[in-house]
Amino acid sequence: MNKSLLIVDDEPLARARLRKMVAEVPGWEIAGESANGREAVTFLRERRPDLVLLDVQMPEVDGFEVLRSLPDALWPAVIFVTAFDQHAVRAFEVHALDYLLKPVPQARLTEALRRASAHLENVDDHRLRARLLAWLDSTRPPPAYLSRVAVRSGSATLFVPTVEIDYIESAGNYAVVHHRTENHILRETLTNLESKLSPRLFQRISRSVLVNLDRVRGLQTTPRGESVAVLQDGRQLIMSRGFNEIQERLQYPDRRD
Repeated sequence: MNKSLLIVDDEPLARARLRKMVAEVPGWEIAGESANGREAVTFLRERRPDLVLLDVQMPEVDGFEVLRSLPDALWPAVIFVTAFDQHAVRAFEVHALDYLLKPVPQARLTEALRRASAHLENVDDHRLRARLLAWLDSTRPPPAYLSRVAVRSGSATLFVPTVEIDYIESAGNYAVVHHRTENHILRETLTNLESKLSPRLFQRISRSVLVNLDRVRGLQTTPRGESVAVLQDGRQLIMSRGFNEIQERLQYPDRRD
């Protein structure tokens, strides 16, 4: 019985070339073609082919996002098709069943499909899927955090670099940004603003204060037993949480999450 495959590529000529070459390999039938990542996700959910020839570079939803959009239980065997150079593509070798470098030679496709057929017949691919899933997670782009905070100053809007903020404190449904000798009030809760700032740079030291770790000169304990963060300009902020964690993060900045 023939095994089924899906061709995914945003270039019509590339799909036609792969379609013609697959027809030359016995034991395989083309279940369908997808011209973009969204079509591929829908097809894979509904038809569940044995194998996908998956283009890596596609607009909007690339090959990696296709897989991330699916529960790993629905993943077919994967052969990446890519225009990446030989060095870059080595990262795929141990995580996918195979890869094909464009322009794909017939002999290389035939060999890849032969290996895929043997894999599907003889090998439990749970481990391969787990490795691919772990690798996809590791290659996710990091979340984008604010590099500047927009604040009002009279009739103007100023953009304060986050690295220059000393600390931010809560004032009900507002947040007060302390920047050098200036204070700026934002109509935003501290919790919401915190979610937009890099956790490598900012740390809660109390329920109502978020501090820029790079602006902390030191930590100390007052005669009354209170923990205090001392800023570069000498200002002191009372800490009610995370003394040991902050001390470690200040000592080992490269370990910051």
